[in-house]
Amino acid sequence: MSKDKKILPELRFPEFSNNETWADRKLSDVLFEHKEKSTGDEEVYSVSVHKGVINQIEHLGRVFAASNTENYKRVLPGDIIYTKSPTGDFPFGIIKQSKVSKPVIVSPLYGVFKPETAELGVILEAYFEYPERTINYLSSIVQKGAKNTINIHNDIFLSKSLALPLDKREQRKIASCIISIDEVIAIHSEKLELLNEHKKGLIQNLFPIEGERVPKYRFKEFKKDDHWEIKELNELGDLINGLTYSPTDVRKDGLLVLRSSNIQNGMIDLKDCVYVRTDIKGANLSKPNDILVCVRNGSKALIGKNAIISKNVPIATHGAFMTVFRTKIPEFVFQLFQTDLYNNQVMAGLGATINSINGKDFLKYKFPIPKNPKEQQKIASCLSSLDEIIAAQSEIIEQLKQHKKGLMQRMLPITID
Repeated sequence: MSKDKKILPELRFPEFSNNETWADRKLSDVLFEHKEKSTGDEEVYSVSVHKGVINQIEHLGRVFAASNTENYKRVLPGDIIYTKSPTGDFPFGIIKQSKVSKPVIVSPLYGVFKPETAELGVILEAYFEYPERTINYLSSIVQKGAKNTINIHNDIFLSKSLALPLDKREQRKIASCIISIDEVIAIHSEKLELLNEHKKGLIQNLFPIEGERVPKYRFKEFKKDDHWEIKELNELGDLINGLTYSPTDVRKDGLLVLRSSNIQNGMIDLKDCVYVRTDIKGANLSKPNDILVCVRNGSKALIGKNAIISKNVPIATHGAFMTVFRTKIPEFVFQLFQTDLYNNQVMAGLGATINSINGKDFLKYKFPIPKNPKEQQKIASCLSSLDEIIAAQSEIIEQLKQHKKGLMQRMLPITID
């Protein structure tokens, strides 16, 4: 960027509107590697795209650290961490600030840096929160190895410049704004988590546990009804196979192909869409109330995840790693697919090297089902109503995140190579 060109954000607080104290600053001028190592008393933490710096057991279920952690890097509250490992939309790694109130340790492969001011740490994390900005900064200085490994020395990481405010008062104002938005998002995210926990508890009470024929809680009008009957899925509906297509079939527009990435939190999400030519052969079109299920994936955690295809979803087919379960009682079956009994049967069919569900085996899954269709509908309506509340809460969070992204785009100017 030319030295004569003024570096000013599009949106500023009024008290700083006439203050031209922004400049391109090398990260080496605002981030300092302190190289502290584990003392043996710290807990091992991971770094996540969405959760930031988080306890490894809480995040992954167990500790993946080496038995000897003496070379692990010590992270102090407010430190900036660069992971140097590709993940999702961040092919060159992620950059996060530790909001943990105590020292922790992270992988020795990570870069750990103390920011010049706490406020600049907040600003830098907000800047690098979005893939396009992180990629723009890192793509020209990262070298990738044969197995997609990232090779970059910490000095190189710190060698490029970003447009940053020099006035510490403006730094504090921007950081305060970012923290306030993050706190609102956190409050709504906590509410969403509580709603999901509430639904999980309801499902455990409204459906019989494995080996039982009667749920713990039954609506009063059905308490005198018979025990539920055991049925296989093949008695409740049919599977619709997915489409095998090649890269040459893909188009910018055309027939939507639903994939595992289109299932998010039990709902169809159309942010990441693939389209194929409309005259492709072998495409089975989905219908409203079909249940989309992931039956094959590189990640076992995704096998079995599912969502109802709503009336708002455009005409679509689904990929070969997916299947559709078509039934006359979709709302009830969808809730059945959220139970531990469903998940246990999915996991039972997966081995050490098997990351797929066989269609014939899937149709043999057994579940207790109410004989009375009215009881089926009552359960489905109860849980579906809660799903609508959860969906509305998820939308609030998404809108807040988009609001923050829009603000950051206007408040933190991007430096283009």
